[in-house]
Amino acid sequence: MKKPYTYGRRPVNRHWKRTSFQKTFVSLVLGVIFIFFTTATLTALGPGYTLTSASVNKMSEHIPLETLVYVLGSENRYFQQALPDGHEPPSMTPVLFELATNLNPDDPRSLLGRELPGFSLFDGRIITAGEGVDYTNMPIESSPPMEVLLAEREASTERIEELADLKQSVAETESVEDLPVTVHIVHSHNRESYLPELQDASDPFHETVNITLVGERLGIELAKHGIRAEVDTTDIGAKLNERKWHFSQSYEVSREIVEEAVSGEEDIQFFFDLHRDSQSREVTTVEMNGEKYAKTLFVIGENNPNYEKNEALALKLHQKLQNQYYGLSRGIFAPPVSASGRNGVYNQDLSSNSLLVEFGGVENSLEEVYRSVELFAEVFSEFYWEQQTEE
Repeated sequence: MKKPYTYGRRPVNRHWKRTSFQKTFVSLVLGVIFIFFTTATLTALGPGYTLTSASVNKMSEHIPLETLVYVLGSENRYFQQALPDGHEPPSMTPVLFELATNLNPDDPRSLLGRELPGFSLFDGRIITAGEGVDYTNMPIESSPPMEVLLAEREASTERIEELADLKQSVAETESVEDLPVTVHIVHSHNRESYLPELQDASDPFHETVNITLVGERLGIELAKHGIRAEVDTTDIGAKLNERKWHFSQSYEVSREIVEEAVSGEEDIQFFFDLHRDSQSREVTTVEMNGEKYAKTLFVIGENNPNYEKNEALALKLHQKLQNQYYGLSRGIFAPPVSASGRNGVYNQDLSSNSLLVEFGGVENSLEEVYRSVELFAEVFSEFYWEQQTEE
């Protein structure tokens, strides 16, 4: 007999409720595990690989402008009016391929760099290339053992005496002592030297006849243009030895010097860290008007979150050098952050007007380097006084 239909509360499906609760609980646990796993992975990768505004900006550099406009136009058709006629929607295949494999079809280094020994030398980024510059002749950073760096070598004292005489003559003719210090010069690898200045030496390092003479010469040349520079000649190599630190920690010592300058001299506007490249003579030398000059090169540390400002300064100086003395500048290079011996910041985070400048290579003479210093000081002075006028 059929039961009559009765009104009332519907029977509760307790099995369904229990299953739903289990699914929610499992989803919550998996979500928490995923968050912890992602956080641990990002932390383990280190500061050079974390997601920062600089890394996002760097990734976006590889996205064509038309693609960005197209993406914006998918939400607001008004933006797509800026696209050129005949523009086709971008293909996501290359982007997905690069994300999945970490290989860039347009850059063979992404494939070969991890497979061939020594191929990491071709890493990094050429921001602006000078005449004849490519990835095969980018700067080679010195990284000698401490015993090589501190070894005693014979060198002519002629350059030191010559510099002392020049200082005296400039002091008598150029009066900058009453001016504020606006440029600070340091030498993180202060013992980097030039082989033509050393006697029967195979390793280009010396205690006194080294890159600091270039810094002092730059200070003298800037004084001729009415700019007062503070030149630090601290023997950073000796300090590394005292602290039993590795050569790669040179920038930690020079950072102390620059920080002191920043806090002590409020008028300082520009910071230069001078170096000598390890490339051969044919890479680091240019001939102009029958004279040999040591080429210059700007190095930017992209591990500095605000490196774009330092890069902008380097671009302005490089362009002025190219316009007035074509071939003197090798360009602007950003070394690979992860490479052994590379610092990745070079203390450029302390000032947006901080640059690392390479003057010549191991086979250049100081005479050739000094010629370049004169031209560099002339070009920088023009830029400096233009900035002062605008302000």
